[in-house]
Amino acid sequence: DQANSRIFLPKLGWLRYRKSRDVLGTLKNVTVSQACDKWFVSVQTAREVEPPVPLATSAIGIDVGIARFATMSDGTFLAPLNSFKKHEVRLRRYQRAMSRKVKFSKNWRKAKARVQRIHTRIGNARRDYLHKATTTISNSHAMVSIEDLQVRNLSRSAAGSVEAPGKNVKAKSGLNKRILDQGWFEFRRQLAYKLAWNGGWLIAVPPQNTSRTCPACRCVSADNRRTQAQFACVACGYKAHADVVGAMNILTRGLQLLEGQDDARIA
Repeated sequence: DQANSRIFLPKLGWLRYRKSRDVLGTLKNVTVSQACDKWFVSVQTAREVEPPVPLATSAIGIDVGIARFATMSDGTFLAPLNSFKKHEVRLRRYQRAMSRKVKFSKNWRKAKARVQRIHTRIGNARRDYLHKATTTISNSHAMVSIEDLQVRNLSRSAAGSVEAPGKNVKAKSGLNKRILDQGWFEFRRQLAYKLAWNGGWLIAVPPQNTSRTCPACRCVSADNRRTQAQFACVACGYKAHADVVGAMNILTRGLQLLEGQDDARIA
């Protein structure tokens, strides 16, 4: 009953809900979920749509990182949100307060609710940031090329084992938190389906040497990357921001993969 913002659920009857959008198509299933003492209902439908035709005609390469969340091959970039980092101190304080309470007591449940609210706020802020970024990118470009990063491997613990203890464990732990705080996988997931909606393509390319290859003369050398941010080719002298160079090489590889493939939504 969309007119009255009501939905019928078995054993519960008619319930009112906050209508966020019109439900179109043939109803397939309804999923009810709970998060942070709030209930949500998701309605899945099926309907036929016309094949999308991209309105944009440009292609762009994107290099994701920590200092810059996303650097584009045209030189623009998106600053990182760092949602977890902004709430980390408060979250740690609430978690310590929760650990001092008697488990399952009323005060413990109140403390747990505070911790859950912080986690929800972190997740909501990150998703909002990613949705706005991916919507802008997918509406502005017909083809987007990104690195095929394995986030799980990049954020693997360096603790090692008793027989072979790891090195720089604390520094690697901090780096892992910053990597996971960015939401690279979710960024890629959102780009994939939004570009598909618009009739565009998302191409994932191998990440090897994207930041060490000169876009001018194609010289590959570790010495090309002078610092984290500076790229200077040892062969031809080409200079630019290292992340921009990486994005340019990612775009080049994406165009090479896309060439001659009509259905190249590889990612």
